Amino acid sequence: MKKIFFNLILVVVFLFFTLIILLATVGIETDKFNKLISDNVNRSKNINLELNTIQFKLDPKKLNLFLETKNPIINYRSVSLPVQNVQVFVDFLSLFKSDLKIKKTNLVMEELDIKQLKNLSTILKPSNFKNILNNKVKEGKLISEIEIFLDKKSEINNYIAKGKIKNLKAELFDGFELSKMNFTFIADKSDILIKKIEGNIDNIKIADGDIKLNFENGAKVSSNFNAHFNLDEEFFIKKSKILNKLGFYNQIKSLNGSFKNNFYINFDNTYKVNDYNYSFSGKIKESKFELSKKIKNTIIDEISKIYLSDFQLDSIFSPKKNKINGLGKYSFNGSKFYKIDLENNFVKDLLNLKLKFEYGNNLKLEVINYEKLNKSTANISLELRKNKENIDINKLYYNEGENSFKIDGLSFKKNQFFSFKNIDVATSNNKFFIRYGKNILIKGSKFDATNIFKFLGNQGEKNNFKKISNNIEIDFKNIIVPMSEKLRNFKLIGEIKKGQFIKITSKGDFGGGNFLDISMKKDTKTDKKYLEIYSDLTRPLLTEYNFFKGLSGGKLLFTSIIDNSKSNSKLKIENFKVINAPGVIKLLSLADLGGLADLAEGEGLSFDILEIDMERNGNFLKLNEILALGPSMSVLIEGYQDEKGLTSLRGTLVPAKTLNKMISKIPLIGNIVIPKEVGEGLFGISFKMKGPKGNIKTTIDPIRTLTPRFIQKIIEKKNSPK
Repeated sequence: MKKIFFNLILVVVFLFFTLIILLATVGIETDKFNKLISDNVNRSKNINLELNTIQFKLDPKKLNLFLETKNPIINYRSVSLPVQNVQVFVDFLSLFKSDLKIKKTNLVMEELDIKQLKNLSTILKPSNFKNILNNKVKEGKLISEIEIFLDKKSEINNYIAKGKIKNLKAELFDGFELSKMNFTFIADKSDILIKKIEGNIDNIKIADGDIKLNFENGAKVSSNFNAHFNLDEEFFIKKSKILNKLGFYNQIKSLNGSFKNNFYINFDNTYKVNDYNYSFSGKIKESKFELSKKIKNTIIDEISKIYLSDFQLDSIFSPKKNKINGLGKYSFNGSKFYKIDLENNFVKDLLNLKLKFEYGNNLKLEVINYEKLNKSTANISLELRKNKENIDINKLYYNEGENSFKIDGLSFKKNQFFSFKNIDVATSNNKFFIRYGKNILIKGSKFDATNIFKFLGNQGEKNNFKKISNNIEIDFKNIIVPMSEKLRNFKLIGEIKKGQFIKITSKGDFGGGNFLDISMKKDTKTDKKYLEIYSDLTRPLLTEYNFFKGLSGGKLLFTSIIDNSKSNSKLKIENFKVINAPGVIKLLSLADLGGLADLAEGEGLSFDILEIDMERNGNFLKLNEILALGPSMSVLIEGYQDEKGLTSLRGTLVPAKTLNKMISKIPLIGNIVIPKEVGEGLFGISFKMKGPKGNIKTTIDPIRTLTPRFIQKIIEKKNSPK
């Protein structure tokens, strides 16, 4: 009996497992449920379902029973859906009742071409997706599977759609095109996950990409992808419409490299951006940028193109933090490549920059007569902080061989100098430091002032140092001044107010008993400043002024009354010569005064005195009078130089021999200006000089009479006590 019972159990178990295997593999074919399922599904609006033979099967993983049919006929809104396979998971007990309970339905769609998908889009309501599908998508294939979950009322509770897109070709925006795009996707009511994205966006190759979208409490979008690009100038020209909106399309000429990209964007329920973060890292193998506005100044060579090579770039952009770090090589205008290391953190109006780089191009600092040629390489380190219009240069270090500059704590407020802590300069011609505090101290063993007068002469009305109001002390043991002269033991004590000197007391020694004295004082009642400069040597102070080219020897006295941007000045030089002055020689040659021209080219023309009376208003210089008297000739000139540098002079030149002879015939000064003897000879020439700097043209006109003003000036100077 036990044996029979045991064998019976074995048979039952065997039949059970056989049934399980049969249900899990082949299934049990039946058509008993066709009408029941069709009627149940057709209750839904706009859906009509016709089934072929149904197989009753088992899902071994989840131990769920389901009904499966292949190639059913499903029409939605009179459009046939290309369904390959249908699986209907039902409540097993409901199979024996009239009310069939469907838990889940799986639809495996046939592979669809984009053209077929566009035909099916007629069942969709008007939407952005429908518009994109019909107007932007050009090619591609869709393989998909949909799981539909129903509640107890046979209404859709959720769904899961998954599948694959192959060889997608579509227009993205403004001429950008997707091609050979492949990816898989899975989606439900709240999430969409797109994975294994590969393809091209024009010349940009996308690989290992994914996109995740979540629609709970607004929307969240996140993505990771690798981008490889090799973009030439033609690409940027074609894409100029969209790149123009970014403001730099006309600067990028080529870009070759690869980046790993990550981003997320969070939207609220109104689809307003709550938060975002975009980061990328990678390497720019080669790139070329052509600046729309060239960098051009007197310090460095003109820069029109910037090249990058093997440039590692790491960046983050978010509402609270933005960072761009770069390490690699750069080149200006396609010359030699140099190392660069960049750290740039910024958010809103605040920027923090750290920069270390090699510099190989030319560099010139005229104020200290320093020049670096492109044969050498300098190392520059910069730490800068910018907040709106305020800039703090915490550190600026420059090193080139034995030449170095160090600046600490330099600040600008609204493009105006504000303060600094320390400046140290060490070059072959300079060694000094500047300390800024309650008082300003400038001290050193040597300072090259060869170009200092040229630098000061180009400052114009603009005052970038209005924030400086300090006492100042300058102490240089040696100063190199123009014409290879040296000024020793130069000391200056003064006061600066709103960026301008209001008090100066200084003295320097040229050697050989020759000195330089400078003094300035301010009238507190009128706010006028009185400047006086005396120098036993003239050439070092006048070398930058074309008018004085060829002047040699003499002693100089300059006085000026300064009232804001206006000044009235007088310059007096005694006992000097003019040698090889091109303008003077040309003037004498045009007047056919050959002897004087030869003299000017040889030992030079001697003058007893030169006096200049002038007024300056901003950049406009009016020359009221220039009078030069000498044993060979005398000259009287007036004119102006305007804001654009145009010079206009007119004057009278008379050889001294003719002038002395003519004056001796005048019985009473100023009563007679015409010679007693007609035809005894010309008195001299009048001349005009006009034109921009470097292109001044001269014209002359012989004269028989001299103005009373000219004669009066000559006689006054000749009769004045020495």
